[in-house]
Amino acid sequence: MNQKRIRTVGELRALRTRLQAAQKPPRLVSVSAASCGRASGAMALAAALDEEIGRRGLEGSVELRLTGCHGLCQFEPNVVIFPEKIFYPNLVPEKVPWLVEETLVHGRIVPELAFRESSGSQIFPRLEDLPFLKKQVRWLLDRHLTLDPGRLESYLEHGGFMALEKVLSGISPEEVINLVQASGLRGRGGAGFPTGLKWRLARQAGQTEKYLICNGDEGDPGAYMDRGLLESNPFSIIEGMIIGGYAVGAALGFIYIRQEYPLAIERMSVALEKVREAGLLGKNILGSDFSFDLELIRGAGAFVSGEETALIASIEGRRAFPRQRPPFPVVRGLWGQPTVINNVETWANVPMIIEQGPSWFARMGTAHSKGTKIFSLVGKVRYTGLVEVPFGLTLREVIEEVGGGPEPGQRIKAVQTGGPSGGCLPASLFDLPLDYESLQKAGSIMGSGGMIVIDEATCIVDLILYFLRFAREESCGQCAPCRLGTARMVRILEKITRGEGRPEDLELLEKASWTMREASLCGLGRTAANPVLSALSYFRDELQRHVLDGECPAGVCRGLISYTIDKHRCGGCLLCLDACPAEAIEVADDGYPRIDQKLCTRCGACLTVCPADLSAVIKLNKKGAGAGEGSREE
Repeated sequence: MNQKRIRTVGELRALRTRLQAAQKPPRLVSVSAASCGRASGAMALAAALDEEIGRRGLEGSVELRLTGCHGLCQFEPNVVIFPEKIFYPNLVPEKVPWLVEETLVHGRIVPELAFRESSGSQIFPRLEDLPFLKKQVRWLLDRHLTLDPGRLESYLEHGGFMALEKVLSGISPEEVINLVQASGLRGRGGAGFPTGLKWRLARQAGQTEKYLICNGDEGDPGAYMDRGLLESNPFSIIEGMIIGGYAVGAALGFIYIRQEYPLAIERMSVALEKVREAGLLGKNILGSDFSFDLELIRGAGAFVSGEETALIASIEGRRAFPRQRPPFPVVRGLWGQPTVINNVETWANVPMIIEQGPSWFARMGTAHSKGTKIFSLVGKVRYTGLVEVPFGLTLREVIEEVGGGPEPGQRIKAVQTGGPSGGCLPASLFDLPLDYESLQKAGSIMGSGGMIVIDEATCIVDLILYFLRFAREESCGQCAPCRLGTARMVRILEKITRGEGRPEDLELLEKASWTMREASLCGLGRTAANPVLSALSYFRDELQRHVLDGECPAGVCRGLISYTIDKHRCGGCLLCLDACPAEAIEVADDGYPRIDQKLCTRCGACLTVCPADLSAVIKLNKKGAGAGEGSREE
């Protein structure tokens, strides 16, 4: 719709009241249609639902709504039917007529479409019954279930801009800062700096020109918390930034989103247009003397752009190089002016704090980490997705209760928090509470919220090599400790995975890590060695087995394993022969297959196709075991 300009606080309040009171269909069918949902077929599912609802003449009694991310990424595409909150996971268009007939026409749950535990013994037909949600406190994520991210009216129906209305009805900028500071809100981008204090420092900079920045340059592998918020509720971020601009005295802000997030860019662009059209951005907002506007900036995708000073350089049109701090951006930032930079999740929390009050927000969490935190829970757990939990919940509760623990027959050995700048924590530390100080003390960081769970089939050396390669490729190259340190550590780790490691290599890794931590120019370089240092602290024995014994316990490092065939257990099916991409398997004179070790690439394809009951292909972890040309177990 072309929204009529809202000129006063009273008009905003009246519009919200009308929208909330408007007659709505008794049933809402919510389709999760953010990036992960669309990749899994959400748009085809929505089209099938729309066609079937129309065919049966249910338009007046059912509303079909494309929403953002429900957080239930393991179950995409999924549908939630309100008001009963019936949950149908992994739905396909072919099942839509069945769903419409049983649930929308007759009001019955279809057990065959409901969520079922992996054991198959119990179904959970309603959203609130899911084990995945039991420990969560979804202050931010729950809105995503019913909010249409492309309609301002939908945000207003959900109470949107009530916080801005409250602020412009008589709360001074200093009082707004007091409320944010009293809430205990800390930056959700990783550093955990107190948000209210940052705003106060900017406010105290005087009458000079000031700027705000929303850092949406989310680049950690496996992390997509900011993307979920940007795609699902862009209006909350905009409202938070308008309030922030009022509080610190800024007239202009920038929302920086990485180019690899096209749907987030699209939805934020639409939201900005609609908010500006309604008069909630621009000159004299809601008839006040406060003016504020926002611009959307597309980032080029460099990981280092997430560092504050590099982000500023990128917005200014320069190469994303970090600079030495101090001075910090809040003192001298964008174009040399005081600049407040907060990440997506931080800005999204601001309207809730103003609307509900700081004591409401601070009641959740720990003494120094207040509220909730969104994590992207991925890896070797049964349930993955975006989870929102209160600070203070333990790693074990998140991994075993929210994530459902490991798949049957597997054992979780560690969790990586904080992405390539974080650390790998062993299962013995899973009773550690999730807060900034506890994770840092243990040798990891909160980061922006990435959480990768690994099991016994994951090699720690291979994992930290992956993160170091990422850091090497993404280093801006400006300072020698990071540029040379990451490259040096990659070479050492590659040598270890080839079976060429020496005991002194572990000492070299440690020295290089501490040099990078102490001497790198920016935070990214100083934390890039965290995966190595945490591995040396908690998994040194696994590193030593690679170096001293020539053995990869997980059977991952190709230079330390070989595959051979036991002809006494082989059934002669020759599936391995067809599966081998390197043509390293041939049939010997005795009629049984054998592996030419010179041609074998250690890809494991033969092991994958070998019938489990025969176990004919034997995976050997020790370097050189059975590695002679054409060898096979006798």
